[in-house]
Amino acid sequence: MKRWAAGAAVLLSAAMLAGCNEMFPGSEAGAAAGGEGITTARLVGADGDGANWISHGRTYSEQRFSPLDGVNRENVGQLGLAWFADMDTARGQEATPLVIDGKLYLTTAWSKVKAFDATTGKPLWEFDPKVPGETAVKACCDVVNRGLAAYGDKLFFGALDGRLIALDRNTGAVAWEKVTVDQSKSYTITGAPRVIDGKVIIGNGGAEFGVRGFVAAYDAGSGEQLWKFYTVPEGGQGEDAPAHLQKAAATWNMDVLGASDAIGGGGTVWDSMAYDPDLDLLYIGVGNGSPWNRAYRSPAKDGSGGEGDNLYLSSIVAIRPKTGEYVWHYQTTPGETWDFTATQHIMLADMEIDGKARKVLMQAPKNGFFYVIDRETGQFISAKPYVSVNWASGIDPVTGRPIENPETRVDRTGKPAMVTPGALGGHNWHPMAYSPTENLVYIPAFEAGMMYAPEADWKPDRARGFNVGFNLGAGDLPPDGGFRKQVAGTLRGMLVAWDPVAQKARWTVEHPGPWNGGLLATGGGLVFQGTTGSEFNAYDAANGKKLWSFAAQTGVVAPPVTYTVGGEQYVAVLAGWGGAYALSVDGDLINRKAPVRNISRLLVFKLGGTTKLPAEPALADMPLDPPPSTASPQVIAVGQAKYGRYCAVCHAPGAVGSTVLPDLRRSGALESAAAWSAVVHDGALKDNGMASFAGSLSKDEIEAIRAYVIKRANDDKALETSKKVARR
Repeated sequence: MKRWAAGAAVLLSAAMLAGCNEMFPGSEAGAAAGGEGITTARLVGADGDGANWISHGRTYSEQRFSPLDGVNRENVGQLGLAWFADMDTARGQEATPLVIDGKLYLTTAWSKVKAFDATTGKPLWEFDPKVPGETAVKACCDVVNRGLAAYGDKLFFGALDGRLIALDRNTGAVAWEKVTVDQSKSYTITGAPRVIDGKVIIGNGGAEFGVRGFVAAYDAGSGEQLWKFYTVPEGGQGEDAPAHLQKAAATWNMDVLGASDAIGGGGTVWDSMAYDPDLDLLYIGVGNGSPWNRAYRSPAKDGSGGEGDNLYLSSIVAIRPKTGEYVWHYQTTPGETWDFTATQHIMLADMEIDGKARKVLMQAPKNGFFYVIDRETGQFISAKPYVSVNWASGIDPVTGRPIENPETRVDRTGKPAMVTPGALGGHNWHPMAYSPTENLVYIPAFEAGMMYAPEADWKPDRARGFNVGFNLGAGDLPPDGGFRKQVAGTLRGMLVAWDPVAQKARWTVEHPGPWNGGLLATGGGLVFQGTTGSEFNAYDAANGKKLWSFAAQTGVVAPPVTYTVGGEQYVAVLAGWGGAYALSVDGDLINRKAPVRNISRLLVFKLGGTTKLPAEPALADMPLDPPPSTASPQVIAVGQAKYGRYCAVCHAPGAVGSTVLPDLRRSGALESAAAWSAVVHDGALKDNGMASFAGSLSKDEIEAIRAYVIKRANDDKALETSKKVARR
């Protein structure tokens, strides 16, 4: 079924451009304050500007569809590398570049910004906000950044340490910067801002560490804060609180929420936003609870577990961008307890459903269901699972609420359970794409179950570590892999072409592993995506047939863009393995696959491109060679518990590290208690991102963690030896 307004898209964009001053009173005044260049009219009319990519999702609807068809099904096999640029960071690369009038702008890991000539790759300028290295321990999922916003003659981005920074687009000079968070708490910014009528809108992350979520707007010209919208109530709030927070308070145990600011509540707006200029509604995706385990975050009065929907966690919320006024919400996972965020890509489209033209909002959040919502009212239209789901059997078509499986409600049962999807979701931050020609949404989906084991007598720790209320180290000690084998058996990556009207997959492409890249759909009938398997591919948008592939030498998780300069079409993608899955992957033990390396580069392609990458460096073979394990089982058990709470988020469960951060089983500091303590207790490597844990761990506990890692390294060495013997 075709989108009802697809044929009128260009005419509509032209009309919006022509009538923008009437539609948006004062918008040109806002543009003048920001300088010449990107105006409100140009942002609203971006759908008619195929040459450029001027906002995060190309248009306010966030469809990530480009009408360009110079590269198409028939000639994509001639696509070749036009130019590339090596990055000066070796962490996850997740940014969407902006392309404006022949210049390409992007952010990289550690919140750095770079500008290039979009045709030649000539560097134009670069900016380093000099984020303190110890900020890394506040970030749940790598020191990534997802991109920029443009308005007037400025670029805007959020730095990892919570600053919103405006740069002169021509020179990279700082125009202004604003601290948007309480930097004494574990707030971070990794998402891209959006600009609506001269207002720069930005959220933040940190729900795993005990913060309270909000989104705020700042004047593009001066950086002055204009409004702030909190997503969860605050303990002790009175009748003067906004009406939406008073409503939310009835869905929480406010005695607990108000007892400690280390609980926070969560609900951070760390990624997705979309905007409908006709309705003048900004849609934000709200994240998980803090802590995850609702039994600690909002316990029942009778002690039977968690209770309450805990608004506005895991919700899509519509607000007025001028004032921050609440309009409506839809909660995808009431009373969430599994880190099922609704911060995944929000996309807007107009389509015919049941014979009626509908303005819809679409999302495939972590919980595994694909939602179609009326974006005018927030009314539920439909939802079906796009991956395997065991926490709910479906969504009630009348109420729009999930039909839950009580066995997976670990906040009520208090018992461990294997839940699908797990905390990584059925879809994470990686952007989807929509083709109005095919009326398909392309989802970078995956399946990765998780063992949720409630932690007994959990207490929050504002200083360091994951405040989730689950034992992230539970069951990882057995040398055969234990439950990690069970989890590994659920791992599956795929590209799903989803029909949002029929609510079913039209076709699926299986990938070699989870955590594959964001998507781009084009008028040439193509879908572009990078993979865990270090490929950058083009598929036929109609049937999923692979038409072209490029060996990228590294995992590609960022979404591609396309643009033209002088009538020639280019396709660009930022490559570089990293992010939440990359930090927790244990491929050398369980998946028996070669680990994916990080080689961070911007790759730019055109028809007939002949540039070659340097030869791929050999991956060094580092056999396990730990000191003997001599600690008592009691000490190792303490180390296991503390490792799960404070270390697993960056160095992976079971201490089986990735290629992005150090594999602690191979650390030279394992040999020496003093060297280990110097790093973990004293902060000897804080400038590299490894801050001191002295405020959270005693020296005895730090030594117990070393004992646990030594035990894990010896177990895995024995397993490797037995495999070699078996192959002889």
